[in-house]
Amino acid sequence: MTAEEIAEFRRTILGWYEEHGRAFPWRDTTDPWAILVSEVMLQQTQTSRVVPKYRAWLERFPVPEALASSPLQEALRHWSGLGYNRRARNLWETAKIIAGKGFPRTAGALRELPGIGPYTASAVATFAFNSPEVFIETNIRSLFIFFFFPPDTHSAVPDRAILPLVEETLDRENPRIWYYALMDYGAELKRKTPNPSRASAGYARQGRFKGSMREARGAILRALSLGGRAGLGAIGVREEIDYARLAKAADLLVAEGFIKEEGGEFFID
Repeated sequence: MTAEEIAEFRRTILGWYEEHGRAFPWRDTTDPWAILVSEVMLQQTQTSRVVPKYRAWLERFPVPEALASSPLQEALRHWSGLGYNRRARNLWETAKIIAGKGFPRTAGALRELPGIGPYTASAVATFAFNSPEVFIETNIRSLFIFFFFPPDTHSAVPDRAILPLVEETLDRENPRIWYYALMDYGAELKRKTPNPSRASAGYARQGRFKGSMREARGAILRALSLGGRAGLGAIGVREEIDYARLAKAADLLVAEGFIKEEGGEFFID
C-alpha cells in the first residue's frame, strides 16, 4: 500500500469512529488491572453480558491484591454467569503473581501469566500502555477481509494474510484509539452485512450451550461457589441437567483441580 492509501484508510476508519464509536467502561481507564479483567471477560462473551459483571467484579476486586487474598470460591461466585470458568481461575492465579511481582508492561511478559494468550497480551499492552502491538480478533478480521480481499477470495482467508495489513496500517502514535476504531467498524460491518469473518480460514461456529458439557460444568461450579458441599443429584434436580452429563463434568472438574470430592459430595477447597 502507498502512504496515501494508508492515510485514506485511516481517515475512513477514524472518521467513522468519531461519529459512531461505542462506549464501554474499560475504555475510560488505562489501569492495566481493569483492562486485563475486561479482556479476560470478553473472551468468548458478548459485551452486553460483560459490562455489569465487569463493574461488579472491580467493585469487589479493584486491585489484584484484593483478588489474590480471596478464596477461589469467591472468585467463581462473582464470575458466575460469564461461563468458561477456567478464565476466573486463571485470573485468580494471575492476581497472585501480579500482587507479588507487579504488573508486566510488555506483551511478552504478559504472555507468561496463566491463560494469557497472544491476543490478550497484545491487547492489554496496547490499551493499558498504548504500545503499538500487532494483533487480530474477530471484528478486526471482519474489517480487513471486507476492505482488502475481493469476494471471490473469501472462501478461506488465513490470518497470516491479514496480519501484514494490520501492521502496515497501524497507527503507531495512538494505537489504543486505532484498535478501538477497527473493532467498532468491524462490529458494525458484522451487523449490517453477512459476517466477513466467515470467510476466515479459522472460522468456526460456537457449539450450542444447552445440553453441552459447558452447561453441566457451569451448573456444578455455580452451585459450589455458594459455599458448602453438594451432591450431583441435588444439582441435577435444581438445574434440570441429566446425572450422566453432570457426573462426566464433575470428573473433569476434579481432574483439573477446580473441585474436590469426598463421600459422594463435591466442594471447592
